Amino acid sequence: MATIRKRPNGTYEIKVSCGYGVDGKQRNQYKSYKPEPGMTPRQIEKEVQRQAILFEEDCKRGQITAAVKFETFAEQWFEEYAKVNLRSTSYSRMKQLTKRIYPALGHKRLDKITSRDIQKFVTDLLINGKNMNNGKPLSRKTAVHHLSLISDVFSYAIRMGMLTDNPCRRVVVPKSEQEEKQIYTLDEVKTLYEHLRDEPMKYQVYLLLSIYSGFRRSEMLGLEWKDIDFENSLIHVRRTSQYTKEKGIYTDTTKTRKSKRVSKFPPSIMNLLKQFKTEQDKEAKQLGTKWEDHDRLFTKWNGAPMNPQTPFEWLQGYCERIGIPFRNIHSLRHLHASLLIFEGVDVVAVSADMGHSVVGTTLNLYSHMFQEARARNCDAISNALSFTNEVKAKEEKHSEDSTEGTYEDEDEQEEEQFGQVFGA
Repeated sequence: MATIRKRPNGTYEIKVSCGYGVDGKQRNQYKSYKPEPGMTPRQIEKEVQRQAILFEEDCKRGQITAAVKFETFAEQWFEEYAKVNLRSTSYSRMKQLTKRIYPALGHKRLDKITSRDIQKFVTDLLINGKNMNNGKPLSRKTAVHHLSLISDVFSYAIRMGMLTDNPCRRVVVPKSEQEEKQIYTLDEVKTLYEHLRDEPMKYQVYLLLSIYSGFRRSEMLGLEWKDIDFENSLIHVRRTSQYTKEKGIYTDTTKTRKSKRVSKFPPSIMNLLKQFKTEQDKEAKQLGTKWEDHDRLFTKWNGAPMNPQTPFEWLQGYCERIGIPFRNIHSLRHLHASLLIFEGVDVVAVSADMGHSVVGTTLNLYSHMFQEARARNCDAISNALSFTNEVKAKEEKHSEDSTEGTYEDEDEQEEEQFGQVFGA
């Protein structure tokens, strides 16, 4: 039941009791009401009663709990929802985002944060935000990730009956020019191949298998020898190898259900894998009991799963040694996709090969490549209808023969051509 108290200054205080907290103290919610000038006492009394009823209904729906600070409730969301429903890597990445979100919004009450507050935060990220590791400006994608986390927290509050609106719905992330993906050129790939024999066998296999397969780094490091079907030249993707500061290196499921897939490989790759298996078995035998048998293809010196940072550091150093630009480890996956697209493989097949959950993801990531590939359709049609060119050539030759000698001098011919060009 709401209680109403008139203050000396003419405003009204509306109080609603919302029960007791875990500490045994009563929880009350307060609201102020100021009558509009010119209202009669009777009108004021009716409006105060109406405001009290509406306020009490809000409190019954849980609005009282929205008085909690954003940081406090976000931590509850991490504990109650994120930890249970998200992958460990996603959970860790989202925790990293709070380093910027909490200083800006964490101290504000959940029910007092406006779309304007969030918009200012997002815009400031793009204008003044810096990467904490290298000091470079933040990308639009990073700003979107921050906004998504804030929105997830508000959506959870709505589901819990604490709020009725998500202010993130009205926030816009300013558009920026999409950067073209950095992919190794064919000349650079040739250089990568030429010097590869001087590198350890496991890195030879990693580089070539990455280009031929397009597997994600986590999928590569999750491969086990039982996933290799030497008889049919097939490799199955069944798991990933992940790393977080809290858990260290651990085995996880694939990114999506469709990421579980099987790919066929040429004899050159399968023969290289056989050589690699023979070499690894020899090393395991030499180490004896020091070798940890995890059945993984890519391991540390003692057979333990390889750290996800290791291939990155090796490729970076390798590119420096052979004098080509380092375009990060994920560019090998993009290279694989680009080779498929430029060979005319359709988007559905490319999407399945890359392990994307929906075709739209493939189109979004490689839209410019598909556009360039479609541009070559003109050449394909011209080649298919090449006989029309032969007919046209014969007609032109016949036209030249029939008009030979009709111009009195070169000036007359030039004037006629000039008129054809400019419509004279």
